[in-house]
Amino acid sequence: MSDWSVSLHDGLHAIDAAAWDSCAGADNPFVSYAFLSALEDSGSVCQRTGWLPRHVTLHAPDGTLAAICPAYLKGHSWGEYVFDQGWARAFEAAGGQYYPKLQVAVPF
Repeated sequence: MSDWSVSLHDGLHAIDAAAWDSCAGADNPFVSYAFLSALEDSGSVCQRTGWLPRHVTLHAPDGTLAAICPAYLKGHSWGEYVFDQGWARAFEAAGGQYYPKLQVAVPF
């Protein structure tokens, strides 16, 4: 497995659109390159909104894109399907630092 590589990207435009869509599949339009890039281009996902793109790619030993994952670095839990503020408060009360966290999800 040492020839496989994982990369984090701070924007979707660093990844080829056709390669992204071939990995994401056509079943869910919310993980399509067009949808996610529209969120980035419109400013809906950015530091101001607390959704910093950190998309994950996995490349095979021959360099081809084998897998993708939309991911965002978050400083809060707003705009997510499951709210975890209770877990965050408990962890921080115990002396931990809950944020930033890497959220693997489609925003909002």
